[in-house]
Order: sequence, then C-alpha cells, then structure tokens
Amino acid sequence: MQRPSQTSRVSRTSKRRAKAKARGKKKDPLFVDGKRPRPMYVDYKDVELLKKLTNRQGKIIGRRKSGCSAVSQHAVTAAIKRARFMALIPYVGE
Repeated sequence: MQRPSQTSRVSRTSKRRAKAKARGKKKDPLFVDGKRPRPMYVDYKDVELLKKLTNRQGKIIGRRKSGCSAVSQHAVTAAIKRARFMALIPYVGE
C-alpha cells in the first residue's frame, strides 16, 4: 500500500501544463495618426476617451489592461485626475 504523499506526487507529475497562448501586442489607444504626440499630453476635456480608460467604479484602468505605454499611462492618470477636479468626470462610478 502506498502512502498518500507518494500517490499525490505521481498525480502531480502526470498532469500536463497548458501551453500559454501568445498574444499580440496591444495598440496604444492614445496614438494620433499612427504616432505618439510629443510631448505626451492627453486632453482632460476629452471625456469620451477618459471614460474608456476608467472602469464602472470610476477607477483608472491599469497599464497592462488598457494597452498604454508607461509614458502615456502617466499622461492619462494626470488627465483623469484633472478632469475629476474640474468635475467633468465623477470620482466614483455608479
């Protein structure tokens, strides 16, 4: 009779690990005519764009999920905070 630790070890090694699917690189949503504006600036009055970059609770969507580069994510964050202060978008969602 086998001990429980031996049987669990056998079952762990017999399982196959699922292959990770290769994902394509996300396009930065802030590109204008195919290139990034320099210096990086996001208009705080562009409420439609800023709403796309916040979730239903009003939180700013992270860089990995939105597909922004680090530079553009900093500009988005500053624009969202400025728009909240100017009462263009709410601090909290629904």
